[in-house]
Amino acid sequence: MRWRKLGRVFVPDPRSWMHSYAQTPTPLAVGDRIRVFLGCRPRARVEGLPVARVAFVDLDRSKPTRVVDVHDGPVLNLGETGSFDEFGQHPITAMWRGGEVWLYYVGWTRMVSVPFNRAIGLAISTDGGRSFRRYGRGPIMGPTPREPFLHQGPAVRRFEDRWHMWYLGGLRWVSDGGRPEAIYQVMHATSDDGIAWRREGVPILPTVFADECQAGQAVIHRGGLYHIWFSYRPGLDFRNAARGYRMGYACSADLATWSRDDAQAGLDVSAAGWDSEMVGYPNILEDGAHTWLFYCGNYFGRDGFGVAEMVEGEDPSPGTLGGMKRQVT
Repeated sequence: MRWRKLGRVFVPDPRSWMHSYAQTPTPLAVGDRIRVFLGCRPRARVEGLPVARVAFVDLDRSKPTRVVDVHDGPVLNLGETGSFDEFGQHPITAMWRGGEVWLYYVGWTRMVSVPFNRAIGLAISTDGGRSFRRYGRGPIMGPTPREPFLHQGPAVRRFEDRWHMWYLGGLRWVSDGGRPEAIYQVMHATSDDGIAWRREGVPILPTVFADECQAGQAVIHRGGLYHIWFSYRPGLDFRNAARGYRMGYACSADLATWSRDDAQAGLDVSAAGWDSEMVGYPNILEDGAHTWLFYCGNYFGRDGFGVAEMVEGEDPSPGTLGGMKRQVT
């Protein structure tokens, strides 16, 4: 399986509520459109620091590089004072459940000794995703005695009537020249209802770096195997082209043991342009004969998001995949 890049889809508009960034693009099929929820940063800041809001753009379902509408504002209010999502929200999974849209998202709040803490929330829409209300005032997944640090990136799927969540669990905080940086990796949880989750709190994927960070995992089932795409990077000194997010890949027959082979990820940074320094936060939409992968480019989505299409049985040219492999050191 490989991915053919179709190009950048959306660049943030200079609006008061979407001044910059289009992070964690989260697709949902809605009629003849693909509604892509995203995390954007408004011009207004709280105490001089950025906040993140959830909004959406609609794409042509038959041609997902064409934007047909940009919503007129955020779809979910920020949390109340002291809550887990007071200062920001990022969408990760949007899915239909009956006539409702369930949105699993990351909420974050500020800390003192470290920059932030994050937990996983659920919001529900009854109007096709144009507005959401929280399932509750608090998160559906947060710290435990075994998992004391941040929780984020809830990629939720249903396989054989069981709910599965691949999330990012914080392992520790480390110092990068005096700056605290979180180390987090993919973990797995299961549920009977999509709300109460069972988890062991251990990373499930092999790593290639010491203190590796993983993010934006997307899972599908095809050919008798489960396939996961995710972005990864070193935990330190990563805000540059050489050490930014790249795409990783692993597969499993049983969801318990994963075999990692990043050479099979099928998508890399481009030689130049909006995704030449990083590719990250993959999110997959299986839509009939098409399988689309939405992802962010340079500087964690500051320069917008793009889309690629899965091509099986082909060997796309290097220019359509990107071709700047990173040495693992």
